[in-house]
Amino acid sequence: MKKREFVVQDLLSKIYQEHFTNGKLPTQRSLAKQYEVSRYTIQEAINSLSDIGVIKVVQGSGMFIRKDAKQNPLIYNSLTRNSYDRITSRVIYIEKQPALDEDRQVFELDDEQYIWKFQRIRIVNYKITQIETSKLPVSFFPDFTAATAEGSIQKYVQQSKYAISHYITSYTPVLTTKEQSELLLCKKGTPAMKIVNRGILKNGQVYEYSEVIAIDYSCTYIVPFNKESHQTRQKG
Repeated sequence: MKKREFVVQDLLSKIYQEHFTNGKLPTQRSLAKQYEVSRYTIQEAINSLSDIGVIKVVQGSGMFIRKDAKQNPLIYNSLTRNSYDRITSRVIYIEKQPALDEDRQVFELDDEQYIWKFQRIRIVNYKITQIETSKLPVSFFPDFTAATAEGSIQKYVQQSKYAISHYITSYTPVLTTKEQSELLLCKKGTPAMKIVNRGILKNGQVYEYSEVIAIDYSCTYIVPFNKESHQTRQKG
């Protein structure tokens, strides 16, 4: 593990352990001495913590832990740890298609309704890291375009007056196919993560179904211990 990543993980752990009772991190100089690393490494770690919304840096005052930092079980992943200005998308294709049986099941659509299906690559810090293939119901988003697909889908959904509730996400390790490798500029058979997402609105409807192939993927969660579930699993 890189020194910067170790510092990030360790500071996250201490934040969630409520190690910093005054809600403020030590100075960068103190952290560099504590972890026996350079000030540059500490600065990179602090930037990461700031980008994912765990701390707020106030020039001249210090580094403060955000009050809502513990509300989200997903602390960060390879994409969300970067600010939006370091992430761009390029659309490979966008099509309006009749909804298949599976689409009608996912989006609870009637017969003869349509979906938008599009594929885009996600570029982080000038490196292609993900292929995302997504579907949205046309009835929800009649004005969806390729230009929209190159931006933030979440922002577009909210601008369309929908309220996003949560996501259901699954992860499966895979090897890239020839077609995927050509898009990701990597060797065929490169280890990757397949991430399947369902975006759900506050009214309970699924607004997006997406499948992502990501290379160099990592994520960090905080998971509360569920005593009842633990006991149930031991019952054999």
